[in-house]
This record gives sequence, structure tokens and C-alpha cells, in this order.
Amino acid sequence: MSDLQSQFEAAEANSKLLSEKPDNPTLLKIYGLYKQATLGDNAEKKPSFSDFVARAKWDAWTANKGQSQDEAKQGYIDLIESLRG
Repeated sequence: MSDLQSQFEAAEANSKLLSEKPDNPTLLKIYGLYKQATLGDNAEKKPSFSDFVARAKWDAWTANKGQSQDEAKQGYIDLIESLRG
């Protein structure tokens, strides 16, 4: 297992232990980076505009399009670490 993968898995565990719940825009950023890091570019069909939650998640993931999975992992790690204070 690579060092980056180990750090990513640790950040994933730490994300569940944050002292305060992040605001919704930050939660969406976390979600988008996680999906990009684990699955790569979003190839799913765009949800209906009326499905606000699914659409927000889709947009958050798609915002990372073109970013490598390793770059997304590092971004996820950095974001979780910044939230831990």
C-alpha cells in the first residue's frame, strides 16, 4: 500500500471524528474529492434539477473532473487535516 493511500485511509477515518460538523459547502467538497479519489471522473447521468441533494453531490464530484485520483486523494487529505485544526 502506498504512503498516499495510507494517508487517505487515515483521513477517511479522521473525517468521522471531526469535533464540529462542517458546513454544507465543505461537506460537498469532501464528497466530491472522495468520489474523484476513489472512482475518478464522474460518468454518471446528471440528476434532475428537482433532486437537489443528488444534483449537489453530482456537481461537487464533477467539479473535480480531470483531476487525477492521486491529486484528489491529496486534496481530500489536506482538507480533512485543515478541518481537524
